[in-house]
Amino acid sequence: MKRPTIHDIAREAGVAKSTVSFALNGQPGVSESTRQRILAVARELGWQPSRAARALSAAQAEVVGLVLARPTGLLEVEPFFMRLIAGVEAALGADDIGLLLQVVGDDPEREMDVYRRWWGQRRVDGVLVVDVRVRDQRLPLLSQLGLPCVLVSSEVPGSGLTSVGPDTKAAMVAAVSHLHSLGHTRIARVAGNAEFQETVRRDQAFVEAAGPDGVVVAADFTGEGGAAATRGLLLSGRPPTAIVYDNDLMAVSAVGVAAELGLDVPGDLSIIAWDDSPLCRLPHPALTAMSRDISGYGSAAAAALLRVIAGEGVPDSVFGVAELVVRGSTGPA
Repeated sequence: MKRPTIHDIAREAGVAKSTVSFALNGQPGVSESTRQRILAVARELGWQPSRAARALSAAQAEVVGLVLARPTGLLEVEPFFMRLIAGVEAALGADDIGLLLQVVGDDPEREMDVYRRWWGQRRVDGVLVVDVRVRDQRLPLLSQLGLPCVLVSSEVPGSGLTSVGPDTKAAMVAAVSHLHSLGHTRIARVAGNAEFQETVRRDQAFVEAAGPDGVVVAADFTGEGGAAATRGLLLSGRPPTAIVYDNDLMAVSAVGVAAELGLDVPGDLSIIAWDDSPLCRLPHPALTAMSRDISGYGSAAAAALLRVIAGEGVPDSVFGVAELVVRGSTGPA
């Protein structure tokens, strides 16, 4: 079916194309009765404004970008990003803004090339930046390009870039305090990628909360990495009685490792997951978790980015407080 044009509207309404253009764009020079007649014809024909033409005239793409530099295999099973993207889409869709998503694998350099290309081609009006690293080279690049962005992370002092991040310390204190209340003193943490700023912040909060017997082991957010880290901890000379995991996938894998070693959960080992996706309710026992509104987090970050793109000065903000959801995987030491 042929898409109707302003030429078709002009023919049906019996007016010049310039008159149709003035009427559709709300410009003066057209009587109100003529404007209403033209709008009625446009509705009858099913006419819609051209997004490409509108973006060109406004010098905007009406698209926001998001690059994921994670292994593809992890994205297939990690619930966090799908929930985050759902929230981003909800906020952008309300303003009819598109989302351009690109997965580059575990390759930060390729991610930087994507930003350069998007900026050069004016493909996006701004970007959301996830997995902020310690001494992250993307941040000075984005500042140099002048590409509007929001960091989906705790604030990065000195970066000059707006961030929307979690209250990491409060969440970690809640998790460790729950274990302390059950009598656990030998508590371990299986962390995610040690290069990520959020991992470092959680490490620091855990060490402060867990005390001198707290142990941190770095993993990679995958089930395999979580299982290997768990096995190493439980086979050590002084195994922990409780472990806090950086995501749900690693925590679920720990249930299998405990069974493999003949340990009861929570009788011999208590487990706390992070994020509380549906994965936490699949094992037996179901996993105690720090529950976060990931979709709401994505929406808050996207809303902040739209304000940055509009030229507003947007301060750093903290989104929500993780809530401890107690299930069967934690018990007395």
